[in-house]
Amino acid sequence: MKEWSPLMISLVAGATAALAGAGAIVYLKMRRRKSSAALERLRRLYLSRSGRIATGEIIGLVEPEAASEILLVYRYDVAGVTYEVAQDVSVLPEIAATAKLALGGIATIRYEMKQPSNSIVVSEAWSGLPAVKPSGGAEIPVAGRTAENA
Repeated sequence: MKEWSPLMISLVAGATAALAGAGAIVYLKMRRRKSSAALERLRRLYLSRSGRIATGEIIGLVEPEAASEILLVYRYDVAGVTYEVAQDVSVLPEIAATAKLALGGIATIRYEMKQPSNSIVVSEAWSGLPAVKPSGGAEIPVAGRTAENA
C-alpha cells in the first residue's frame, strides 16, 4: 500500500474544499427564493399554529385608494405594553369582504412570544374575528368558540 505524502494530502483536501465550495455556490444560485407573499403566508400560518393568544380590539379599516390592499388595524396589550398593528387582509377575500362588520369589536389576537409586535387577527387556518364563512363553506374556527357554545 502506497503512503501519501503531506503535499498530496494537502492537494486532495484543497480540491475537495474547492468542489464543496463550488457546489454550495451553485446550490445557492439555483434554489428558488420565496416571494414576499409566500413568506407572509408562512408567517400567518406559523402564528396561527403556535402564537400566544391575547384579547384585542379592532380599531380601524384602511383602504388606500391607489393600492388594492385592505388593512385591518387592531390594538392589544401584552405585559403592560400596548401594540397597535395593521394586517393586510386583502389576500383573504372572505375576511376582507366582512372586515367592516368587525370595526369596534373585540377580537382574539395571536402573537409571537419573543416578539409581541409580530401578530395576526386572521389567517388561512384561523380567525380571531367572529365566525366568517370562507368561500368553501366551512366555518373558520374562532378561538374559544365551538359549535356547541357559538
